Amino acid sequence: MQKRNNKLFLITALCFLMLGCDSKAVFDVYESVPNQWHKDSLATFKFEAPDTTSNYNLYVNIRNNNEYKFNNLYLIVELNYPNGKAVKDTLEYKMAAPNGELLGAGFSDVKESKLWYRGYDAPFKFTEEGNYSVNVQHAMRENGDVNGVENLEGVTDIGFRVEHAQ
Repeated sequence: MQKRNNKLFLITALCFLMLGCDSKAVFDVYESVPNQWHKDSLATFKFEAPDTTSNYNLYVNIRNNNEYKFNNLYLIVELNYPNGKAVKDTLEYKMAAPNGELLGAGFSDVKESKLWYRGYDAPFKFTEEGNYSVNVQHAMRENGDVNGVENLEGVTDIGFRVEHAQ
């Protein structure tokens, strides 16, 4: 009986491991935001190019809670290549429905949003071998305020993800 229980446990554990694996992910890392996301604070992600022949999708992942009071999110995302080239984009993402309900996945008050960065309009290829880095910074502003929001509330984690394109 004990052998059978051990075997059943092992099979169950293996099933969970196999189902829990994300075969598309090449890089998936989060950085926590202590209390508020300061406008000058960069979330930096460093990784090595997986290869230069395959297509990839790149995402910025955001976890936010009910303290997030905006319908959208403006980000400045900078992709730094191994040779020193840098590409900087200002991006806008929808974060709430018209009724104010936060968008994203999650059953609690914390929602996770997987936001397209590269690869949605054309396949993204790492054109150079070596180490890349990505910097993510918020660029939120109140209507009519030139200086922007100094401390953004409600964002709990910032992530970056590279996955194989289909």
